[in-house]
Amino acid sequence: MNGIIIVNKPREFTSFDVVAIMRGCFKTKKVGHSGTLDPMATGVLPVFVGNATKAVSVLPESGKSYRAGFRLGLTSDTLDIWGKCTEQKSVNISEEMLLKALEKFKGDILQIPPMYSALKVNGQKLCDLARKGIEVERKPRPVNISRLELIEFDGSDGVIEVDCSSGTYIRTLVDDIGAALGVGAVMTSLVRTRACGYSLAESFPLEELKVKSTEELERLLRPVESVFAEYPEIRLDSVQERLYLNGVRLDVKRLHGNFNEGFYRVYGEKFIGVAKIADDELISVKRFNGD
Repeated sequence: MNGIIIVNKPREFTSFDVVAIMRGCFKTKKVGHSGTLDPMATGVLPVFVGNATKAVSVLPESGKSYRAGFRLGLTSDTLDIWGKCTEQKSVNISEEMLLKALEKFKGDILQIPPMYSALKVNGQKLCDLARKGIEVERKPRPVNISRLELIEFDGSDGVIEVDCSSGTYIRTLVDDIGAALGVGAVMTSLVRTRACGYSLAESFPLEELKVKSTEELERLLRPVESVFAEYPEIRLDSVQERLYLNGVRLDVKRLHGNFNEGFYRVYGEKFIGVAKIADDELISVKRFNGD
């Protein structure tokens, strides 16, 4: 049993909790996930089953989308409403002022990762250090915000929608927006609405999945090639397929079609892998034969 199931992660579950539950449901240890969500976040969590777990290490950079609630006038140690409040200020911010502040965070920006995160410094998770009261220096990291839209705002509480690159911390974004306004802000809710090219509408609630039979779950699995849908495809004849599966680099000039450098989905009789073209050769990145 191989494929990808799109889970709508519930609040107060870790991503690893979801994986553990799915291992029980599918009756296999070969289960993994892409894109860790904080326990208090909900939404799209792609879970990879069987040989599909091989795809996790070679996923395209497709970006992610979120819908986040925020509250102005507060700051916390975790940058969200569930942390310890560190400062509270009165708020007199108009929607026009907020929209102007949001413009500063569109495009390529730098973010300092929060202490309450799973990033590691010298082999230790930042969140573990933070719980001990230890704060360490974190270097700013480049991220991209391709869309930042204000959906609701009542003068203190509001909702934003964000399309961003992988590695973006929405808690940090909210905190930075609050700092730019001079009043502080905390995140009050977070829903991931898109990840790995899959949308929230395509996801299934965890509670619903837990009561399904193995046969029913298998019917919900997406084929592994679906996560590489943004890559163009290359089709090999039987001789080329055999060579490719044996690890031979293929001469691009001998393939059927005109191809540029980049990544591709590769098909023989069926989907057999992901490859890249470089220096006029088709080079295997990950093979999925035997699925």
